[in-house]
Amino acid sequence: MISVNDFKNGLTIEVNHDLWRIVEFQHVKPGKGGAFVRSKLKNLRTGAVQEKTFRATEKVEQAQIDNKKMQYLYADGNSYVFMDTTTYEQLALPQEVMGDALNYLTENMEVNVIMHDGETLGIELPNVVDLKVTATEPGIKGDTSSGGSKPATMETGLVVQVPFFVNVGDLLTINTTDGTYSSRANK
Repeated sequence: MISVNDFKNGLTIEVNHDLWRIVEFQHVKPGKGGAFVRSKLKNLRTGAVQEKTFRATEKVEQAQIDNKKMQYLYADGNSYVFMDTTTYEQLALPQEVMGDALNYLTENMEVNVIMHDGETLGIELPNVVDLKVTATEPGIKGDTSSGGSKPATMETGLVVQVPFFVNVGDLLTINTTDGTYSSRANK
């Protein structure tokens, strides 16, 4: 059990037999009444985000989450096969568990598979990934990086707004938290 005063972003707690990751939190000390902690929690099983308020004296159960480094190998129908990089054990995850991660997943990418008591909850991607542009309008001479944006389709099917100078075949760094263009990748 941990006190709500020990909350940190990314911490996983168990509330009402569900696993929640703390997305953000705020300690509030009103002039009148007791202090409390306002938090935004993400359900690790469903992906739903919920706001919850805890009294400052409350205690919650900290969930024991295991992160296993695995490499994505291939898609097999509606499941995605990963390999443990140390034991070479393979694990197939259904499409429902993958969620939005499919927009960023490329072959041989290393990810953290999140597990709790033997149950696979999902995967954790790196903060940024490098993806190749497969379709976009051609750039026109004189277009600058600050002059606007156009849609570009990445190799995974993700559509991202990019600067006009980006062309088909370019390797781009994409932010996985919000799906935005970050920069051209170093080849």
